[in-house]
Amino acid sequence: MLIDHSSTELKKVMVHHVGNRTNGEELNLSKTSLNITAPDVELMLFKYFLSAFNNPEFFSFSFSNKDFRLNPLYSFAQSCFEGTEEFEEVSKHIAKYLFEISTHPQIKSGDLFIAFFTDVQLGEQTCNMIGIFKSETRQAFLKLDKNNSDYQIESIEGINVDKIDKGCLIFNTEKDQGYRVCMVDKSNKSAEAQYWKDSFLQVQACSDEFHQTKEFLNITKHFVTQKLDEEFEVTKADKIDLLNRSVAYFKTHETFDKEEFEEQVLQDSEVIKSFRSFDHQYREEHELEIQDSFDISNQAVKKQARIFKSVLKLDKNFHIYIHGNRNMIEQGIEQDGRKFYKIYYNEEA
Repeated sequence: MLIDHSSTELKKVMVHHVGNRTNGEELNLSKTSLNITAPDVELMLFKYFLSAFNNPEFFSFSFSNKDFRLNPLYSFAQSCFEGTEEFEEVSKHIAKYLFEISTHPQIKSGDLFIAFFTDVQLGEQTCNMIGIFKSETRQAFLKLDKNNSDYQIESIEGINVDKIDKGCLIFNTEKDQGYRVCMVDKSNKSAEAQYWKDSFLQVQACSDEFHQTKEFLNITKHFVTQKLDEEFEVTKADKIDLLNRSVAYFKTHETFDKEEFEEQVLQDSEVIKSFRSFDHQYREEHELEIQDSFDISNQAVKKQARIFKSVLKLDKNFHIYIHGNRNMIEQGIEQDGRKFYKIYYNEEA
């Protein structure tokens, strides 16, 4: 599902500073929203807030007991969308909540922007949207001023509008399912960095075509790279061929059918049996709900295809990129023990 901001208006922006209370830092709340009058400033804010959400994955609010209505951010968003509380007050609640859960000593302090947008096109639906963005890093910039015929230069600190550290968009749609939410987190993947998604937002992936496509491809990748050679004698070239066939299936079909996928991609009955066992176990361990038939998301296929490695690395001398027919490459061992691959081709590009 695509987001179209061509008609979107930025109505209000509040900025608060959220410190780390474990480290003795403070929470500083603004009383009023930003006064944005210059068109170029508004354009820069649009770029800073929204450019990281070009290919979003969608989530919905959840909670520890699966009742999303108990999620504080869901409640804050609901009161804002339904007008039961002023936007400025809601933004303060959000900042206070983030401050309360920022307990790990490695969590960085930062400026918290909370924005309200109208006329957002989400798929075929027009809705309002709340944006929450945290800037944890400041960069040094050189400011050059001309005074008559001379120049003066000074160093200032500011926010790089080309990079957002953390952010989320909450859309006023699918309220009864926990709202539609997308998020971004550019920090590292250490435990303390997960607080944005797991402790603050508390979201779970939506069970839509993007999620279904992404997760099934992910299961396939794990099976081929981690499980397959435990039960079968396969070469790295065989694994790459299987990964290529998996992606090719999703690229050439509009809808996914599990039995058809198994027959066309996995082919061997024993491999199919092993895959079904692995698939069942993986879904249970990761609490995944994936249908055996669903519409394929081209957006998810493009995203997952990047992590399906088609490169065969041979010592430090050669890299062989395998994109097509597995029968065009053969593997063997010379009498002196040297290993080799024989590659066939029709035309030289």
